[in-house]
Amino acid sequence: MQTIFAMVKCELGRTYDVASDAVENVEQVSEVYSISGQYDLMMKCYLDDDMDIGRFINEKIQLIAGVKDTFTIITFKSFA
Repeated sequence: MQTIFAMVKCELGRTYDVASDAVENVEQVSEVYSISGQYDLMMKCYLDDDMDIGRFINEKIQLIAGVKDTFTIITFKSFA
């Protein structure tokens, strides 16, 4: 199992819609947080080991209505 974080910049006024859509319609998304800074949301995602991260972001996250930009963080080891 791979854990990644997708930081998402949303179109103005669409942050809550994007967060709701991600939680309801993307099974790999386990948690969504609103954040401050350049991005509006941070999504914690669990992917199967054989799943292509780039394809997942491209086809599942970036195609959510209201998503303007993404930044993906790939994790290596969990300490807790």
